[in-house]
Amino acid sequence: MPFYEFKGRSDNGQMIDGEIEGANSNAVAGLLMDRGVTPITIIEKKVQIDVLEVVKERLNLYKISIEELLMFTRQMAALIKAGIPITRAISGILDSVENPLLVRSLRDINEQLESGRNLSVSCARHPRVFSNLYVSMIQVGEDTGRLEESFSLMADYIDRNRRITQNIKTALRYPTTVIIAIVIAMAIVNLAVIPKFASFFEANKLELPWQTLLLLNTSNFFVDYWMFIGIALLGAVFGFKHYINTPDGRYQWHKFIVRAPLIGEILHRSFMARFARSFAMAYSAGVPIVQAMGVISRSIGNDYISGHVNGMREGIERGEALTRTAGQTRMFTPVVMQMFAVGEEAGNLDEMMSFIADFYEEEVDYDVKTLSDKIEPLIYVAVGGMVLVLALGIFVPMWDVAQLAGR
Repeated sequence: MPFYEFKGRSDNGQMIDGEIEGANSNAVAGLLMDRGVTPITIIEKKVQIDVLEVVKERLNLYKISIEELLMFTRQMAALIKAGIPITRAISGILDSVENPLLVRSLRDINEQLESGRNLSVSCARHPRVFSNLYVSMIQVGEDTGRLEESFSLMADYIDRNRRITQNIKTALRYPTTVIIAIVIAMAIVNLAVIPKFASFFEANKLELPWQTLLLLNTSNFFVDYWMFIGIALLGAVFGFKHYINTPDGRYQWHKFIVRAPLIGEILHRSFMARFARSFAMAYSAGVPIVQAMGVISRSIGNDYISGHVNGMREGIERGEALTRTAGQTRMFTPVVMQMFAVGEEAGNLDEMMSFIADFYEEEVDYDVKTLSDKIEPLIYVAVGGMVLVLALGIFVPMWDVAQLAGR
């Protein structure tokens, strides 16, 4: 709704001015009269249009960060625990929210609540903000009357995922920076440095070794076809993005990243930790196993893992034991499978799944801490190889020239 600037007089004749939100000027006049203010002028406030904001809005470029979602979830848990009605809680949170996507979503949720819909249905209208698991946990909280507990559980779950994600990003930051620096250095060497030496070698009519010929031919290729190389790289990037946005492409990409050397094992364990934590949270909240599996498969964040979770759900629907269906996926280690069996036999699956999640998270933390140690030797080998080729290709011919000049 638009904002209006108004001037008016209070009941005691005092001059009052300010801004107020309303559907139209008549609605604003009614609101002012209800507050004991006699309106004199009501002018709609002109809003300056931000072209960049409009483009982002049209292209759906706004995203909600995990930190923003965590903050909202913790605030809701605290406000509901304090006994504040949900609509008032959301209205209070809106005053401190800056993300346009979250603001738009919370305003719509409040409108839906005021029209009689429940919170889970209102949140389900905004899948870009609230995942299937999030909505299901809210629904369980509404059904059991423990909405505050549902928000608290989701806050802990989001916080754990946030820490795992940040640890992985931190571990990859150094090798990623080094690789980018190597690529930039290679581009500069091929486009600017080697061509200078090529003219020098040509002027002295030297017999060049294979290392030098390799460097010169590579440099000539980059210099002659740099535009086509750039276009090809851009085409490859856009083609790759288009491919992974298709169901089959996304499945194959998700399968690749959990099987990739070094980082794949860490990602696989982090997804397993997310699965176990989600299962424990949903099961302890009273969500039936089949329904919990369906919700988790849609919110786990990896189509390859989701396919295995769906396989487990289908096995349970056929009457098979959870441990048997989990073993058929071959996603879990023998130690974890023993935990599955113990939890199913003892009837404390939620506790055992929480233990499994802790187990995987500890392994992920350890792997992340040692990831740099595993990658650094590979980086050193790559840099050393590049330096060796440059040294042999450039300095050996120059050494020959120096020897000829000394005779």
